[in-house]
Amino acid sequence: MVVDINAVRQARLGDKDSFAKVYQQIAEDLYRVALYSLGNSHDAQDVVSETFIEAYKGIRKLRDENSFKPWIMRILSIRCKRKIGQYINGRNQLDIDDFLDLSEEGDGVEAQSTQKIALLHALETLNAQERQIVALAVVQGYTVRETAQILGAPQGTVSSKLHRTLKKLRAQLES
Repeated sequence: MVVDINAVRQARLGDKDSFAKVYQQIAEDLYRVALYSLGNSHDAQDVVSETFIEAYKGIRKLRDENSFKPWIMRILSIRCKRKIGQYINGRNQLDIDDFLDLSEEGDGVEAQSTQKIALLHALETLNAQERQIVALAVVQGYTVRETAQILGAPQGTVSSKLHRTLKKLRAQLES
Protein backbone atom coordinates (compact mmCIF):
# COMPACT_ATOMS: atom_id res chain seq x y z
CA MET A 1 0.00 0.00 0.00
CA VAL A 2 1.08 3.55 -0.67
CA VAL A 3 1.85 5.69 2.36
CA ASP A 4 0.49 9.25 2.53
CA ILE A 5 3.64 11.41 2.60
CA ASN A 6 1.73 14.35 4.09
CA ALA A 7 0.61 12.13 6.98
CA VAL A 8 4.22 11.02 7.50
CA ARG A 9 5.31 14.67 7.49
CA GLN A 10 2.66 15.57 10.08
CA ALA A 11 3.54 12.51 12.18
CA ARG A 12 7.17 13.69 12.22
CA LEU A 13 5.90 16.94 13.72
CA GLY A 14 4.17 15.01 16.52
CA ASP A 15 0.63 14.64 15.15
CA LYS A 16 -0.69 11.39 16.69
CA ASP A 17 -3.70 11.19 14.35
CA SER A 18 -1.38 11.33 11.33
CA PHE A 19 0.74 8.55 12.77
CA ALA A 20 -2.43 6.50 13.31
CA LYS A 21 -3.31 7.09 9.65
CA VAL A 22 0.13 5.92 8.55
CA TYR A 23 -0.27 2.88 10.80
CA GLN A 24 -3.53 1.96 9.08
CA GLN A 25 -1.88 2.30 5.67
CA ILE A 26 1.10 0.05 6.33
CA ALA A 27 0.21 -2.34 9.17
CA GLU A 28 -0.98 -5.15 6.89
CA ASP A 29 2.19 -5.00 4.76
CA LEU A 30 4.35 -5.18 7.87
CA TYR A 31 2.33 -8.07 9.24
CA ARG A 32 2.70 -10.08 6.03
CA VAL A 33 6.47 -9.60 5.97
CA ALA A 34 6.71 -10.53 9.64
CA LEU A 35 4.50 -13.58 9.16
CA TYR A 36 6.55 -14.87 6.25
CA SER A 37 9.78 -14.12 8.12
CA LEU A 38 8.82 -15.63 11.47
CA GLY A 39 6.28 -18.24 10.53
CA ASN A 40 3.57 -17.65 13.11
CA SER A 41 0.96 -15.02 13.80
CA HIS A 42 1.73 -14.40 17.46
CA ASP A 43 5.36 -13.49 16.88
CA ALA A 44 4.41 -11.52 13.76
CA GLN A 45 1.90 -9.44 15.72
CA ASP A 46 4.47 -8.87 18.47
CA VAL A 47 7.19 -7.61 16.13
CA VAL A 48 4.76 -5.41 14.22
CA SER A 49 3.65 -3.81 17.49
CA GLU A 50 7.26 -3.36 18.60
CA THR A 51 8.10 -1.89 15.20
CA PHE A 52 5.35 0.71 15.45
CA ILE A 53 6.37 1.67 18.97
CA GLU A 54 9.97 2.12 17.86
CA ALA A 55 8.88 4.03 14.75
CA TYR A 56 6.63 6.31 16.78
CA LYS A 57 9.45 7.10 19.19
CA GLY A 58 11.97 7.67 16.39
CA ILE A 59 9.95 9.22 13.58
CA ARG A 60 11.39 12.68 14.24
CA LYS A 61 14.81 11.27 13.27
CA LEU A 62 13.50 10.26 9.84
CA ARG A 63 15.34 12.49 7.36
CA ASP A 64 13.17 12.01 4.29
CA GLU A 65 9.41 11.37 4.40
CA ASN A 66 9.66 9.59 1.04
CA SER A 67 11.84 6.89 2.60
CA PHE A 68 9.36 6.13 5.39
CA LYS A 69 8.35 2.70 4.11
CA PRO A 70 11.91 1.37 3.67
CA TRP A 71 12.80 2.93 7.04
CA ILE A 72 9.99 1.18 8.91
CA MET A 73 10.61 -2.08 7.02
CA ARG A 74 14.24 -1.88 8.17
CA ILE A 75 13.03 -1.55 11.78
CA LEU A 76 10.77 -4.57 11.22
CA SER A 77 13.64 -6.53 9.72
CA ILE A 78 15.81 -5.88 12.77
CA ARG A 79 12.95 -6.84 15.10
CA CYS A 80 12.40 -10.07 13.16
CA LYS A 81 16.09 -10.93 13.41
CA ARG A 82 15.98 -10.37 17.18
CA LYS A 83 12.90 -12.56 17.52
CA ILE A 84 14.55 -15.31 15.47
CA GLY A 85 17.56 -15.07 17.74
CA GLN A 86 15.30 -15.73 20.72
CA TYR A 87 14.21 -19.11 19.42
CA ILE A 88 17.21 -20.10 17.40
CA ASN A 89 17.57 -23.35 19.36
CA GLY A 90 13.92 -24.24 18.80
CA ARG A 91 12.28 -25.20 15.54
CA ASN A 92 10.42 -22.31 13.96
CA GLN A 93 7.34 -23.94 12.46
CA LEU A 94 5.21 -22.09 9.98
CA ASP A 95 1.58 -21.90 11.07
CA ILE A 96 -0.37 -22.97 7.98
CA ASP A 97 -3.68 -21.69 9.39
CA ASP A 98 -2.25 -18.18 9.62
CA PHE A 99 -1.30 -18.22 5.96
CA LEU A 100 -4.61 -19.71 4.83
CA ASP A 101 -6.39 -16.87 6.63
CA LEU A 102 -4.60 -14.51 4.25
CA SER A 103 -5.95 -16.31 1.19
CA GLU A 104 -8.48 -14.67 -1.06
CA GLU A 105 -11.95 -16.14 -1.45
CA GLY A 106 -13.18 -17.07 -4.90
CA ASP A 107 -13.11 -19.77 -7.54
CA GLY A 108 -10.76 -22.64 -6.97
CA VAL A 109 -10.33 -21.98 -3.24
CA GLU A 110 -9.57 -25.66 -2.60
CA ALA A 111 -6.90 -25.72 -5.31
CA GLN A 112 -5.44 -22.46 -4.00
CA SER A 113 -5.34 -23.91 -0.48
CA THR A 114 -3.54 -27.03 -1.70
CA GLN A 115 -0.99 -24.88 -3.51
CA LYS A 116 -0.53 -22.67 -0.46
CA ILE A 117 0.06 -25.69 1.76
CA ALA A 118 2.69 -26.99 -0.66
CA LEU A 119 4.31 -23.55 -0.73
CA LEU A 120 4.31 -23.37 3.06
CA HIS A 121 6.01 -26.73 3.35
CA ALA A 122 8.62 -25.49 0.88
CA LEU A 123 9.02 -22.25 2.89
CA GLU A 124 9.71 -24.33 6.00
CA THR A 125 12.92 -25.51 4.35
CA LEU A 126 14.22 -21.93 4.12
CA ASN A 127 16.29 -20.24 6.77
CA ALA A 128 15.11 -16.97 8.33
CA GLN A 129 17.11 -14.72 5.99
CA GLU A 130 15.82 -16.53 2.91
CA ARG A 131 12.25 -16.15 4.18
CA GLN A 132 12.76 -12.43 4.75
CA ILE A 133 14.11 -11.94 1.24
CA VAL A 134 11.16 -13.84 -0.26
CA ALA A 135 8.69 -11.92 1.93
CA LEU A 136 10.07 -8.56 0.85
CA ALA A 137 10.93 -9.19 -2.80
CA VAL A 138 8.19 -11.62 -3.82
CA VAL A 139 5.30 -11.13 -1.42
CA GLN A 140 5.59 -7.36 -0.96
CA GLY A 141 7.06 -6.65 -4.40
CA TYR A 142 10.12 -4.65 -3.35
CA THR A 143 12.94 -4.41 -5.86
CA VAL A 144 16.23 -6.12 -5.09
CA ARG A 145 17.73 -2.70 -4.36
CA GLU A 146 14.93 -1.83 -1.91
CA THR A 147 15.11 -5.26 -0.29
CA ALA A 148 18.86 -4.85 0.18
CA GLN A 149 18.34 -1.42 1.71
CA ILE A 150 15.70 -2.74 4.12
CA LEU A 151 17.86 -5.68 5.18
CA GLY A 152 21.06 -3.64 5.32
CA ALA A 153 22.79 -6.05 2.97
CA PRO A 154 24.70 -5.58 -0.29
CA GLN A 155 22.46 -5.57 -3.37
CA GLY A 156 24.49 -8.29 -5.08
CA THR A 157 24.18 -10.55 -2.05
CA VAL A 158 20.40 -10.10 -1.90
CA SER A 159 20.10 -10.67 -5.65
CA SER A 160 22.07 -13.91 -5.57
CA LYS A 161 20.30 -15.16 -2.44
CA LEU A 162 16.91 -14.37 -3.96
CA HIS A 163 17.84 -16.26 -7.13
CA ARG A 164 19.12 -19.29 -5.18
CA THR A 165 16.13 -19.24 -2.83
CA LEU A 166 13.59 -19.12 -5.66
CA LYS A 167 15.44 -21.96 -7.37
CA LYS A 168 15.30 -23.93 -4.12
CA LEU A 169 11.56 -23.25 -3.75
CA ARG A 170 10.90 -24.32 -7.36
CA ALA A 171 12.77 -27.58 -6.76
CA GLN A 172 10.78 -28.20 -3.56
CA LEU A 173 7.47 -27.53 -5.30
CA GLU A 174 8.31 -29.71 -8.29
CA SER A 175 9.27 -32.71 -6.16
